[in-house]
Amino acid sequence: MKALFILNDGPYGSERSYNGLRLARSAANKEAEVKVFLIGDAAACAKSGQKVPQGYYNIGVMLGAVIRRNGEIGVCGTCMDARGIADEDLVEGTHRSSMEQLTEWTIWADKVMVF
Repeated sequence: MKALFILNDGPYGSERSYNGLRLARSAANKEAEVKVFLIGDAAACAKSGQKVPQGYYNIGVMLGAVIRRNGEIGVCGTCMDARGIADEDLVEGTHRSSMEQLTEWTIWADKVMVF
């Protein structure tokens, strides 16, 4: 299965991005091909150097878990610019992306899940 996860919410205001990444990681563990696109406030999920209280989930670490399972993470470039996130600020393994790539990934996917 080829699965695309589109995340819209910031990393810590709600648990939508957290839950989307949990499902993406689980799908990758089941050998699904996984792509994650971070758009809107979710672009902040890919900001490196996140420090959270002990015992609290870290979205940056969760992105790394998807990447280690051969998942691909794209971050909306327009959304990055609007939030002052530079390419060098991104979690290792994620990349600046575009609506063009989101369109390609949507056509590629068997399943598209939006959080």
